Amino acid sequence: MKEHTRREVYSWIKSFAFAFILAFLCRHFLFSPTTVFGESMEPTFQDKDRVLISKISDVQRFDMIVFQAPDADEKYIKRVIGLPGDSVVMKNDILYINGKAVDEPYLKENKEEAFGNLTGDFSLKELTGETRVPKRLLFVMGDNRLRSKDSRIFGFISDDSIIGEVKFQFFPLQGIGLPK
Repeated sequence: MKEHTRREVYSWIKSFAFAFILAFLCRHFLFSPTTVFGESMEPTFQDKDRVLISKISDVQRFDMIVFQAPDADEKYIKRVIGLPGDSVVMKNDILYINGKAVDEPYLKENKEEAFGNLTGDFSLKELTGETRVPKRLLFVMGDNRLRSKDSRIFGFISDDSIIGEVKFQFFPLQGIGLPK
């Protein structure tokens, strides 16, 4: 009987060790939970919302990403606006990417509450001295344009600083689901 108990305990230890190693590898290489801090992504995300990020996503325009802030020892969550090679201009609250007007439906609520333009006019040339987003860099902005510290302030971000793409919101429960 003692040998049977020893084998059972050993079996449980192996199972827990395997589960722990698997969870560690998934969190480190595939996905990770993170917390939204601040109001720069309102109303899409509120302060203290919890989201799940994918670390293996191919980042596209308008994806929401978490990255290491270039100007602080923090993580920021922002929306990708300009990809390498893109020209980005904001004029009269209309975003132009490569000369074409782009709809930003995620800003509708904020635009309704704004007095005047939500986003001030700018071009990449005025902000960064560049006419297009350079290779391996991204131009990002928060959805709450009046209260967002983003590429308009700190410039481009390196694709090396990306931690992951936001894929799922799991807290608060009334906001659970895929991000908009």
